[in-house]
Amino acid sequence: MIANVLSSAILGIDAYIIKVEVNLEGSVPKFFMVGLPEGAVRESKERVITAIKNSNFRYPYRRVTVNLAPADIKKEGSALDLPIAIGILAAEGRDLRSQVLKDYIVLGELSLDGSLCPIKGVLPIAIGARSKGLKGIVLPEENAKEAAITEDLEVIPVNNLAQAVEFLNEPTSITPLKIEKDTLFSQSDRLIHDFADVKGQAQVKRALEVAAAGGHNAIMVGPPGSGKTMLAKRFSGILPDLLLEEALETTKIHSVAGILTREVGIVNKRPFRSPHHTISDAGLIGGGQIPKPGEVSLAHHGVLFLDELPEFKKNVLEVMRQPMENGEVTISRAAMSLTYPANFMLIAAMNPCPCGYATDHKNTCTCSPMQIQNYISRISGPLMDRIDIHIEVPAVDVKSLSEKELGERSEFIQKRVGAARRIQNRRFEQKKNIFCNADMDSKLLRKFTKIQTDSETLLHSAIEKLGLSARAYDRILKVSRTIADLDDVSEIQTNHLAEAIQYRSLDRQTL
Repeated sequence: MIANVLSSAILGIDAYIIKVEVNLEGSVPKFFMVGLPEGAVRESKERVITAIKNSNFRYPYRRVTVNLAPADIKKEGSALDLPIAIGILAAEGRDLRSQVLKDYIVLGELSLDGSLCPIKGVLPIAIGARSKGLKGIVLPEENAKEAAITEDLEVIPVNNLAQAVEFLNEPTSITPLKIEKDTLFSQSDRLIHDFADVKGQAQVKRALEVAAAGGHNAIMVGPPGSGKTMLAKRFSGILPDLLLEEALETTKIHSVAGILTREVGIVNKRPFRSPHHTISDAGLIGGGQIPKPGEVSLAHHGVLFLDELPEFKKNVLEVMRQPMENGEVTISRAAMSLTYPANFMLIAAMNPCPCGYATDHKNTCTCSPMQIQNYISRISGPLMDRIDIHIEVPAVDVKSLSEKELGERSEFIQKRVGAARRIQNRRFEQKKNIFCNADMDSKLLRKFTKIQTDSETLLHSAIEKLGLSARAYDRILKVSRTIADLDDVSEIQTNHLAEAIQYRSLDRQTL
């Protein structure tokens, strides 16, 4: 007797269908699995056999052959436990005589008692099942909300093997889970970190507002205790709200990585990732023997915060150049090549010198000019090329710390940022993969950043007299375009250009 059960697995962040074929023959009890099973899939034999027995089903003491097709792709993970068990029961034909197996994807990791454990990558599998025209998906109850985000797909939550068999024998026994997408975004937590908590630093808040409005990468430079980390943690709160399409794409990545919050089932606010400076290049960019998304992908449509930037290994920083340029990461291995989305905003922070006090009027710097230069030069020119805004963060004075009045709240800053982004959306609506001013290429730059003669004179003067590098020219124009958008002005004015010039402090120090 042979039975076919449909399941699925992940390749990158996309799903592919796996046909679990089970054949029973002979009278000598043996168990064979073929189709390139790896790791947890190979170990499923004992979980499946024990779970079937402990769920009070009859295990067939015959030769059991399980084939996982397509046979030329390695199968990894524990989600194939349930479809293998269902296939064995269906092939045996006593406890399961289902005619609906061809309409449903079956997923789940089995415990020895037959209960089901949550699995990774459910959302891309659900989206893939819908695209293949399948009717529904049977999966652990803890993953049900995540799958239910997908429209026009029956999501059948089950707690154990017995419930799965019951549903497949009688499809009306379990009601498919339905959720309202609007409620998922309303469940987003209120801001824990608000700009109103930051004392002083008005000029830094303004620079971060400009960065958020134009999608610009930014770096903050200041002494220890000046509030760089505090400001960075509040940055994602002033970015525009996630669109549904952005939320789904981000959720797919978090689902594959196994870090999705199952109570909500969707990433409903922009990610904020802050890896330690000891991270490896594979941890940051993604990789491994079986490639997994790294921090740059987990920050997709959100913020990647790198604190103490010069302390990161140089090779780790250099691998960021591709995703910062292309918005995606390609990981190549001998057996496969995978691409993960990585469209993030980089917010970095660093001290002005090794001791940290070069710009602090309260403490004396003990570093020589050469030490300062060597410290700053740990960040390569090509990487700095991709950072539009350099923000000097001064030490906070006592007067500002003692103020009882709170600063401007993040929600008001976010409204201005959102208005500027809508202007940019209209500007680039005919352009593919151009969403904000930071994405402009040289052609668009010439078209949308025309400046008057007096402004041109100011820019040339800044390049020559302030010691700005030539590569700062385009960055200044992009940032000035964003400042003009914040003021809802169609033409870049001299004051917009002057403010943008102030945001290139590191260029003056590295020449």
